[in-house]
Amino acid sequence: MKPQTFVFFNLLLLLQFNAVSQSTITSKPNIIFILADDLGYADLSFTGGKDVRTPHIDALASKGIFLKNCYANSTVCSPSRAALLTGKYPDLVGVPGVIRQQEKDSWGYLKEDAILLPAILKKSGYQTAIIGKWHLGFEKPNIPNHKGFDHFKGFLGDMMDDYYTHRRDGVNWMRLNEKEIDPTGHATDLFTAWAMDYVVQKSKSTSPFFLYLAYNAPHFPIQPPTDFLEKVKQREPDATELRAKNIALVEHLDASIGKLMATLEATGQINNTIIVFASDNGGSLPHGQSNGTLNGGKQDMLEGGIKVPAIVVWKDRIKVGSSSEQLTLLMDFFPTLADIGGANVDHRINGINLTTVLKGGAPIQTDRTVYWMRREGGQHNGLAYYAARKGNVKILQNNPFEPFKGYDLEKDSLEKNPSNTKEHELFKALRSSLQEHIRASGKIPWQKPN
Repeated sequence: MKPQTFVFFNLLLLLQFNAVSQSTITSKPNIIFILADDLGYADLSFTGGKDVRTPHIDALASKGIFLKNCYANSTVCSPSRAALLTGKYPDLVGVPGVIRQQEKDSWGYLKEDAILLPAILKKSGYQTAIIGKWHLGFEKPNIPNHKGFDHFKGFLGDMMDDYYTHRRDGVNWMRLNEKEIDPTGHATDLFTAWAMDYVVQKSKSTSPFFLYLAYNAPHFPIQPPTDFLEKVKQREPDATELRAKNIALVEHLDASIGKLMATLEATGQINNTIIVFASDNGGSLPHGQSNGTLNGGKQDMLEGGIKVPAIVVWKDRIKVGSSSEQLTLLMDFFPTLADIGGANVDHRINGINLTTVLKGGAPIQTDRTVYWMRREGGQHNGLAYYAARKGNVKILQNNPFEPFKGYDLEKDSLEKNPSNTKEHELFKALRSSLQEHIRASGKIPWQKPN
């Protein structure tokens, strides 16, 4: 069955669930985390996009809290995903860079004893699922069903070379749990249909669920469905071909999220579901994505590479249309969602619990020091580069070979006037703190054991 037909058929079936009784609603909320891939900070209407229309994601922002100061844990995919799911800095769980299928080009190996969020939530009675992009390993024990997910339907690998054939360098990484599958259709449509199907199934259960819906859109190749592209070209005749494709791919993603929200409404689960939306890093400028006024893009430690839009919706618990200046990293969602789900975290993590902030409290730990890093091959020669921040003071490199630059983000939010970090005490203190983080991460292996 084509994914479009499946979605339509699913929506018809949903009508029978409209009268879900309150007795089937669990006391613990369902949790859905929607992660976009390479979404530009200004590629949403509500964050300033002038040529893009994202009514469904905008609606989420209007119904919950917008975390205005949220950051990915890295400039690229795997490290950010590792941080989100472990609550730790990615280099402390063996993922300083992108995990790839060719070992000579892979710059991370998730620690085999790493504890992931789904495993924590399972202890609290949750059913757990990942639909979409995994990107944290290709074989046991570093595949979803061995890391706490009851159900996996999606793509084990990194990027797809084609949204319709779902291959990476000729290899099919599409899986249903541990079984290879070869579905037809645009990847975004498939992931959305599978997520809708999961939500419908769980509407009959008395157990809460955690769904990690990890899209690969709008990661390049920028490949939107033809009807979405034609609509954008008619509306935005001055847009370049590349920009038009990116707009269309984002709008297709937005429409897909709208279908999932409609499913939650139709099954009566929207009132007892917390929904998080974020991206794994900033938009890729060479691929027509926009980070607005932020400097830099994907792969940069500048704000455009790591600052991401983040929304949390939880009906009657989070104030509608609210916002927070809380400094947030993706790893902070680990203890936050564990707390909301009634799960205990009894091992050491780096993320902080933001439940009180989501419910309208003042920012916490405003003086926390945080770090970013990435290791990569090619022009980076296997070396790592870093950024660190405390308060509004930030130091960064955009490659391993350049000296650190310092910024006071309160005075220079666009990072246009760098300072020499060797000359100012605050910058020197950050360099010293970062050094200790590097020392700690140096104890963690990041290559596959022999």
